[in-house]
Amino acid sequence: MAAQNFDVIVIGAGPGGYVAAIRAAQLGQKVVIVERENLGGICLNWGCIPTKALLRSSEVFHLMHRAKEFGLSVEKPDFDLPAVVARSRKVAGQLSGGIGHLMKKNKISVVMGEAKITAKGKVSVKTEKGSEELTAKNIVLATGARARNLPGLEADGDLVWAYRDALQAKRMPKDLLVIGSGAIGIEFASFFNTMGSNTTVVEVMDRILPVEDAEISAFAKKQFVKQGMTIMEKAIVKQLDRDPKAGKVTAHIEVGGKIEKKVFDTVISAVGIVGNVENLGLEELGVKIDRTHVVTDEYCRTGVEGLYAIGDIAGAPWLAHKASHEGVMVAELIAGGHPHAVKPESIAGCTYCYPQVASVGYTEAKAKELGFDVKVGKFPFIGNGKAIALGEPEGMIKTVFDAKTGELLGAHMVGAEVTELIQGYVIGRQLETTEEDLMNTVFPHPTLSEMMHESVLDAYGRVIHM
Repeated sequence: MAAQNFDVIVIGAGPGGYVAAIRAAQLGQKVVIVERENLGGICLNWGCIPTKALLRSSEVFHLMHRAKEFGLSVEKPDFDLPAVVARSRKVAGQLSGGIGHLMKKNKISVVMGEAKITAKGKVSVKTEKGSEELTAKNIVLATGARARNLPGLEADGDLVWAYRDALQAKRMPKDLLVIGSGAIGIEFASFFNTMGSNTTVVEVMDRILPVEDAEISAFAKKQFVKQGMTIMEKAIVKQLDRDPKAGKVTAHIEVGGKIEKKVFDTVISAVGIVGNVENLGLEELGVKIDRTHVVTDEYCRTGVEGLYAIGDIAGAPWLAHKASHEGVMVAELIAGGHPHAVKPESIAGCTYCYPQVASVGYTEAKAKELGFDVKVGKFPFIGNGKAIALGEPEGMIKTVFDAKTGELLGAHMVGAEVTELIQGYVIGRQLETTEEDLMNTVFPHPTLSEMMHESVLDAYGRVIHM
């Protein structure tokens, strides 16, 4: 079979790959995208989107229980788990189908199958009908990542779940153990806890949400405990004894040098991810791989001419929006443009638990470690009229500035809708605004965003409502 020739081959149709393909097509490139499972990748089908659909259901369920606070009446709030899961899958399916439409609209060829780079500029795709040979001067790797499995803690889909199992939950756990308190673990813990599971979170580090600012982590922990979660920090799950007949798992948890045994009916393993680097022919090409991730420069170049790696396969931060912007950057580079490199420290991280957590830039501790003399401002949700009117007075916003230049070094939030608010600070960092710019900006009233202003004012001793 004769090879099909393209300008760009994109391997992987997640938020990095499909965006790279669209931008390359917009720039006049002839593009083909290869996907082995679903258009939209993990994010749209098994990650970002369906988890948010589940969390929205739990948020509404939570509000139903609080109806009396708002002068409303709801009798015996209840839920239908299969219907909750079905809605989540419908949302994911709708968006995945939308990616197919975008491929057609932009005249991008789609090949479903397993791709392998057989030589420089050559890709062989194993499909249901056989194999297809593709050639292109440029290849973009966007194969993403998958859940990490630790020995003895492997998911079995019955008693021990990975994220896919949790997204298609066939039962509501009574006693749930979540191993890992990163974004994935905490979001599932928040969902199931809100829906009624007795939830325990075990984190090996000294605090939950370990990549966040220490004060934000501590505030979030306090709220989770208030909601009934059990949080175990500096703890390691050493062993899981599974009893399928009884439907129980005994977890051996090491805390402070001692082993505690706790019994659960369900365990969710959320201990990180590994890059999908296998069986792609990368080693033969001389691509450098470090702990399952492709080593690249700031422009996602692998060191092999014409081969780029973007998104989760290219390392932290493992975020869909980072992957998308890397896809745009690489497409523009291929087309002869001069794009700006994506700066990891200016990418926001969001966790959609209750309360939400969001951040951008350096934590206070990291800024000090880097040698900055810092000014720190804070403002609590309880001091904001809109937060009180919403019935969401628990939260805080924290900002970190360079005392010498006024540069916004970092912003950290916990509370209602902070995943929407954080973009204001992201734009501020992108535009290199100073504290003076932010203090002179007029924020609308009444809004939650006013707290962003107050936090900046607080850093310079000018806070109004506290």
